[in-house]
Amino acid sequence: MKLKVPPPLILVVAVVFTFAAASWFPGLTFEFPGQFVLAAILFFLGLVPDILALLTFVRRKTTVNPMAPEETSALVTDGIYRISRNPMYLGLLFLLIAASLYFSSFVSILIIPAFIAYLTEFQIKPEEEILREKFGEPYENYLRKVRRWV
Repeated sequence: MKLKVPPPLILVVAVVFTFAAASWFPGLTFEFPGQFVLAAILFFLGLVPDILALLTFVRRKTTVNPMAPEETSALVTDGIYRISRNPMYLGLLFLLIAASLYFSSFVSILIIPAFIAYLTEFQIKPEEEILREKFGEPYENYLRKVRRWV
């Protein structure tokens, strides 16, 4: 893999930047009715794909460690993996969006796509290369059927 930084740590860094942006640029914040309720809903929605993905991996008895995709013992394409190839990262994205709403920073508009681009380039694509080598044609078929994020 290109870099070995755990995706949850990338989320923490992105959330810290979101908080810092709101603090450093108070003029670039926003407020709207229901904002914190929406942030809470998105936070809990972010937990759902993470939990479902984790349970699916446990049921299939394969690794959940994003830093060691080569240890994968089964190609998981059922459950939430029928909707997204990366539901755990999708869940992290929802958590970041929730934090962005909570901290009310317009700068988050830059942080969110940077988070997506970083995870795609340095986590997802290297994982896909490993899974291609490991599972071959069944994985290629899965790639054609299910999108990377949603």
